[in-house]
Amino acid sequence: MMSVTPIPALSDNYIWLIRQDNSQGVCVVDPGEAPPVIDFLERESLTLDTILITHHHHDHTGGLAALKARYSPMVIGPHNPDIQGIDQRVGEGDQVRVLGRAFEVMETPGHTLDHISYFTPGIPALLFCGDTLFHAGCGRLFEGTPEQMLTSLRRFAELPQETLVFAAHEYTQANLSFARAADPENDAVTRAQQECEKARALGRPTLPSTIGRELTINPYLRVGTESVRQAAGMQGANDDELATFTTLREWKNRF
Repeated sequence: MMSVTPIPALSDNYIWLIRQDNSQGVCVVDPGEAPPVIDFLERESLTLDTILITHHHHDHTGGLAALKARYSPMVIGPHNPDIQGIDQRVGEGDQVRVLGRAFEVMETPGHTLDHISYFTPGIPALLFCGDTLFHAGCGRLFEGTPEQMLTSLRRFAELPQETLVFAAHEYTQANLSFARAADPENDAVTRAQQECEKARALGRPTLPSTIGRELTINPYLRVGTESVRQAAGMQGANDDELATFTTLREWKNRF
């Protein structure tokens, strides 16, 4: 059985540590800094076999050089030469093996142009989506277009609903506050807010989410619903899903 553990890093990042059964070899996803990973590995007597990178931003790659120098893991990441230290560059349709399990590579541009995500089916199905899909939100459009991001999110929406979603940031409280404004008739958002506040009060992560949960509460995956389209219309969107998404993302930037 594959298990996933969050390693908090920087101000609000999660570096996800993947482990297969009780093996001492592990994988980490998007190590924005090295010290918390090293501390965890040394404390638990683990060996770093693999690193997965989703995109080039420093808060996802900042610890890569130090971890590679210390543990010599296999580093897998996108076709971006600006990311130093990648051993295996992958893109859409590629498959990689992580701790003996096959992961499918999905190109998911929007937040950045080089952004990729990693999905493995099975029990449980796992999605490591970096800064593309968040719990109740999605990433800012630093390089990509609204159309690219909406296409990436729609691909996630087609995954099995029980898929566990491991996003890279603890943004859930702010995202749910916006979701209430963007989807005001959705009682599931209110319930999710209450659950989130309890978790954070206890110092617990609000992640992982699931695809099914995101389809219920994430306004960016609900641009076809009447409530979201009406809310976006009040902000100037016309009655079109791409226009609704574009308006939501711009509205969130200033929310």
